[in-house]
Formats: sequence, structure tokens, C-alpha cells
Amino acid sequence: MFTNKLTKARLEKLEKMKSKDLKPYGAIEVSKLSHSINSFKNSFEEDMSDIKFTLRGRVVLLRKMGKSGFLTFQEDGQRQQVFCSLSEMGDVYSVFKSMLDIGDIIEVTGYQYITRTGEKTLKAIDLKILTKSLEPLPEKFHGLEDEEVRARKRQIDLIVNKKSYETLKTRSRVISSLRMHMMDYDFLEVETPMLNEIPGGANAKPFITHHNALGIDRYLRIAPELYLKRLVVGGFNRVFEIGKNFRNEGIDSTHNPEFTSMEFYAAYSNYKALMTSIEIMIRDIVQENVSDYRNVSFGDKVINFNDWQQISYRDALIEIGDIPEDIIDEVELLSMYLREQGCKKANATLTLGKLWEIAFDEFVEGEIINPVFITDYPIDISPLARRKDDNPDIAERFELFIAGREIANGFNELNDPMDQYERFKAQVAEKESDDEAMFMDLEFIEALKTGLPPTAGAGIGIDRLVMLITDSQSIKDVIAFPAVRPLA
Repeated sequence: MFTNKLTKARLEKLEKMKSKDLKPYGAIEVSKLSHSINSFKNSFEEDMSDIKFTLRGRVVLLRKMGKSGFLTFQEDGQRQQVFCSLSEMGDVYSVFKSMLDIGDIIEVTGYQYITRTGEKTLKAIDLKILTKSLEPLPEKFHGLEDEEVRARKRQIDLIVNKKSYETLKTRSRVISSLRMHMMDYDFLEVETPMLNEIPGGANAKPFITHHNALGIDRYLRIAPELYLKRLVVGGFNRVFEIGKNFRNEGIDSTHNPEFTSMEFYAAYSNYKALMTSIEIMIRDIVQENVSDYRNVSFGDKVINFNDWQQISYRDALIEIGDIPEDIIDEVELLSMYLREQGCKKANATLTLGKLWEIAFDEFVEGEIINPVFITDYPIDISPLARRKDDNPDIAERFELFIAGREIANGFNELNDPMDQYERFKAQVAEKESDDEAMFMDLEFIEALKTGLPPTAGAGIGIDRLVMLITDSQSIKDVIAFPAVRPLA
């Protein structure tokens, strides 16, 4: 583990520090005032040349030149240059000269100093190594580029790749902003179980684990939806949850087995009101994090977050997907057309809604760039949504698509326990051919029998939203520690 040639050299320096009682992994003096890099740079705006500054961070560059030299360290995404010299540091200069390596975490004290090139620099009078790094960082100009390596060694990726660091900071701001918006809308933040007896709330293949004490299997949750609606039944009229969900499905640029979403439910509201709230939230969050929310670069696309539209599912198939209107409602003709277009899953045994779903995925989703709410979904692909009063084959539901990706999903909740029971039964009947079909959840049916008020609910995919804001083409870039394939 410690046999690498470069690591051995650092171990020798570590032993040298220990022999001189320099405590390479010692505690800091919390009472000792330290400054941020920003506060130090701002100090040059007035003459503070007689004030001592103490800064801390990780060394990322070193230039040793006999009796003097420079180092650069970074902290909180900022970098600061330090000038070290034997004349100013005395015996402490040996720490810089013979013990310091790139990657070490240091505490350095000194004064304002401007170099001949005009760079704001700290002239050191004291330097301590707070933590000795035994792992050399990647070569300066190449860093970490391989996606799998960057995900597996995220701590190093964050040190050497500024974009990775800033992306995760942006993610934190996005989550905080979503939480503040929900609190402003008088929603109560709650928590629901991660281990479920039945994996409900979405169509997905679950992860299975075993509860030793109870001697029974449990499922990692695929969505918090059914528990959140039970809270609404219990009288919490406006609730939301930000948390992890787990789906045992493929890994690609937009899917990770565990992902983060925000789900929220509002009694005595409807899905149209939620669309308005989501538009406001996302537009605000984008404005907080990009310079121009009307021109947001995402790969080779440019998104205008000031241009929001709504279109029905059926109209989207015709107007965006170019499906001929005269066959759009005919199962046999539509399935034949889709097979001719290369959609092998299409056949006349599927329901019209399932065929629409195949056509949408193939011809519509990837064509959407600016934010578009797709509304009025087929009821047979919306097992938890309320039917439209004037058309029982259509659900009062929407999904938000941006840059070819689903970002949010919402609908008026089905609160008729008998209708919900029949839909669960239909889902169970499909499980032999579809391992993502829902289970029967009798406890949820019991909750609906108690009475769920007219309620609208929605979920927002946080990982994909952060991808759009940070121009990240892979979901692995916006998750601190995404799933990676094991090393051979």
C-alpha cells in the first residue's frame, strides 16, 4: 500500500518531521485567528503591510530556488501565492526547503507583499505542515480526465479539477434554494422510510435487502410518494421531502442507481398550480447560478429559461414527433407505423397509451430544448394520477422536459380508493411481462379509504437539474460519489 517510489520519499520526510517533533498530523490552535484567501486579497485595498495574516490550505504548486521560493495553496476553490525565503523565515525555511510536498496541508503566517509582476502575495515568516500528504497529486497539466477514475477518486478530482469542485458547490446551492422556496410556499419538510415493505410510488425495478431481526425482505424505496400522501391524509396539507431514491436499473449519462429528488404534495390544489410553482422555482434557481438565464449552454444546445411552453401529449406526438394525425388514435395503424420506423417494441397487443409512450420516447423527448410541460398523459401509463372528468382515458398529469430530459413529473392525485385498487390490480397482472410494474399496496388503499382531500403532487429530479445548470453531460459529474463499476 505504501510501496510506491514517490510515496516512499514522502514517508522519509514524514519520519524526518516526527524526529524533529513537528507533529505532521497534529491539532491546530482553534483560538489562532486565520484569514480566508479572499479576505487577504481584499486587505491590499488599504495599507495593512504591518499586519500579520495566517492562512491555511493545500499546496498545489511548488518552486524551490535555493534560499527562496514560491508555493501556491488553495482553499475553498481559491488559490494564493506565498513567497518563502531563508532571510524572512530563518530555521523554519527548512520545512519549506526539505519537507514540503505538493498536496500537503499547511498553515502559513506572513505579511502583504506584491511581486514585481503585480501579484498579491503572502511573504511568509512562519510555515507549519498540518497534514502530510502521502499520495502524490496527478501531473499539473493533465489532471484526472477519465470519468470512471474521477468518480472513483473524487477527493483528488475535487482538488485538481476546479469545475468538479464548483459543480458540487452549485449542487448544494440548488438544494438549499429548493428548500427555501418550499418553505416560502408554507410547505413542511418531512422524512419517510427508506426501507419499504412494498416498493411503491413509481414503475421501477427495486433493490431488495433482508431485515435480519424481522426475518423478512425489504425494498429500498423507489419513491416517497405513497408515504407522503398518507401524511396528507393525516392532516399535513403541504409536505415535501428531499432525499435519495433507489432503482435497480441501467447506468448511463442520465441514470444512477441512487438519485436525489424533491417530491411535494399540496392538498386543495391542482397540477396547473404546481406547474406555475415549478416554473418560478427553476427560473429563480437558474438565475441565481448562471450569468444569463436566457442563454444557458448545455453541450451543443442553448436553453432559454425565459421561454416556457405547454403542449398536450397527443399534440406533441403530432407537432413535434411528426406522427400522422390520422393514425395517432388507431392501435393497429400506429403500431405498424412505429415498427416501420424501427421501434421493435411496438405491436398491436399494446394499449394505445403504451404505443404513445414508445412514440414519445423515440420522436419527441429528444427534440425538446427549451422548457416544455407535456400535459394530459394516457391513463394507462399514469397509475397514480386522477382521470380527467371529460375523458377517463387521459390523466390530469404533466411532465417537464428540458434539453431532451425529463426534469419534473406531477399530477392531480388519484383519491378514489376503488379506482386505485383496480389500477393496482392491473399493474400486478402485468408483472410477469414487466418487472417494473407496481405491487399491490393494501395499506395505501386503506389510507385512501380514510379520505385523501383533492391533492396535487410533483417530483423534481435534482441531479438532472444540476446537470443543466452546470453544463454537465454525465450524471456522474453532479453526484459526489456515483456508482462505478468495480475494478477487475
